[in-house]
This record gives sequence, structure tokens and C-alpha cells, in this order.
Amino acid sequence: MNTKQIKDMLVAQLDRDDWTYRYDAKKDTLRIEDTHTKKGITVSLPNIVAKWEQNGEAAIDEVVYYITEALTVMNEELQLNGKEKHIFPVIRSTSFPDKSNEEVPLLYDDHTAETRIYYAVDLGKTYRLIDESLLARENWDRERLREVARFNVRSLEMPFKKDEVAGNVFYFINTNDGYDASRILHEKFLKNFSEKVEGEFAIATPHQDVLILADIRNDTGYDVLAQMAMSFFASGRVPITALPFLYEDGNLEPIFILAKNKQSE
Repeated sequence: MNTKQIKDMLVAQLDRDDWTYRYDAKKDTLRIEDTHTKKGITVSLPNIVAKWEQNGEAAIDEVVYYITEALTVMNEELQLNGKEKHIFPVIRSTSFPDKSNEEVPLLYDDHTAETRIYYAVDLGKTYRLIDESLLARENWDRERLREVARFNVRSLEMPFKKDEVAGNVFYFINTNDGYDASRILHEKFLKNFSEKVEGEFAIATPHQDVLILADIRNDTGYDVLAQMAMSFFASGRVPITALPFLYEDGNLEPIFILAKNKQSE
């Protein structure tokens, strides 16, 4: 399966007269756009090929659903006032676009050398990222947005599954609510968790729908964590970073893991 074949499958399944489809062979992307509003979404085709190789038709179904939901809500009038309980932070890589498709700057804060914090309004089945024009229209300031979003992420449940590999313990938060990686911003939870680990506390946010917490008790644990993070990164609908972090005194430090050695960035 190549990117052109994936593109043809997506166009065939989406198949709407009020949408246009633009294939960029050089960038290996497909742009789907509403013909009336000119709003749209661009998807990376190589990422979908990788998912196809793992999940087959289910990968196409997932992307079609994501595109359909995203384009539907793009045409809805977005509000902040009255939606305070539905505003959340979302973690993205530093390579993620800093402007909307309409070239309006998106609101974000620096997080680590690998990640940024964007802000979104939850719409049920999907969410919309908040840009500067929305903040101005609703008469909000950045600090209010940060406080509301951080408060809401602290209200999320923190269920996890536990696995032990070679004497190391790994915990996975994977609720698929769109904010699993965002839970890395729950500072009190991380602090309490760090006090319970026996080894070194490492965290990974390979994609938006998983948060990995690791109690690394020997060198093998670093290798296992690196492999897990890379595997999740390759399969995630919204990849963030395959690079894990060490948590020390409230700080997150990216680490490179090579041949059973950990090296700080």
C-alpha cells in the first residue's frame, strides 16, 4: 500500500460534492476543504500508510471519521463564554503548526524542548483549537484561559493499567477522551506519583491518546520505555514525541536512550 493508494481510498470513502480534495505529491498530504467556507484539514498520508500496515481497513475508517467530524465542527460558531467546563489543554509537538488553516495564530505555551501546550474547546466527539481571534471575540485573556484549562485537566479521572517488564513497572493512561497526554499537566498527581516510585520516574507522551508513567529500576527499563514510546508514536492518530522525559522535582527533562544508557538532552 502506497500513499497514492491511500489517498484514493480516502477520497472514495469521503465522497462529498461539497468538499474538494487536493493531493500534494511532494509533501505526501491530502487537503480536504469545504467548498463554501474554504475551511479544511490536511492529513499526512505516510502516517496513514503506517497505520494501514498495522490495522488494515480500521485505519481508514478512523481517519474518515476524524476528517468528517473535524470538518463538521469547523462550520459551527465557537464560544468560550458558557463553555468554561469544556476548555482543556492539549499537548502537541513543537513542530505542530502555530497558525490555523486561516492563518490566525493559535494560542499555545512552551512546555518542554519537545512539546507545546495548545488550548481547545471540547465539542463532544472532537474539539477545536483556540486561536487569538476567538480569545479577542470572547473578551478573554491568556491567563484566564490557562487557569480554566488547567483546572479542567485536574478534574479528569486518572485510571491506569499496570505492567511489569524485567523488574520495571509501567503504567498506561489510555481513556481515549482526547486528553490522555494532557494529564501530564496534572502537577499534583505527578508529584504524588513520584513519591511512590522505587527507581527513577520517567514519563512519555508518544501521542495524544496515551500517557506512560514508568518506574525505572534498572538499565533495561530505559530500553523498554524507548521501544514502547516509539511503538505508540508510530501508531498514534496525533503523534507528539517518541522521546521520554525524566521527572525530577517538578521538572521534565527529555532523555535520549541509547544502548541501555540514558543521556540527558
